[in-house]
Amino acid sequence: MDKTHVTAEFSGADPDRGAARSTWQRMTPPLIAAGLGVGTLALLHFRDPHVEGSYGLCPVYALFGVYCPGCGGMRAMHNLTDGNILDSLHSNLLALPLTIAFAVFVIDWILRARRGQRWRVPGLSAVTVWSFFGLLALYTVLRNTPWGTWLTPV
Repeated sequence: MDKTHVTAEFSGADPDRGAARSTWQRMTPPLIAAGLGVGTLALLHFRDPHVEGSYGLCPVYALFGVYCPGCGGMRAMHNLTDGNILDSLHSNLLALPLTIAFAVFVIDWILRARRGQRWRVPGLSAVTVWSFFGLLALYTVLRNTPWGTWLTPV
């Protein structure tokens, strides 16, 4: 039995179609991430989280009675999609910078996938990561004290 390998040029397949398929395969994950981000923003724009019970309760606040770092994040995103940047920052100070960071990451991922490059994970040192978690803990504690009432979600 002859075990010859049949290549794309002999099989009748279009070689350009294989290249287009690999481009779409590379583009699929970042486009899904972008679509999920846009879909989440659309949901938060059209279904107002300021209405009590529209999305349920925050489990941390319901169980412990304290604001977690994410409390007010959905209201912040709703305010942001309405164009109320100051109200967004007042609902959750972290929502706007994290949204910008996510958008930059996904756009970079899409551009790199289009060029055929691998996506890159931001190179963060251990000091940067621990500093971020320390500031997150400080933010959480401060927003639950009398001195941090300006950080509580509205």
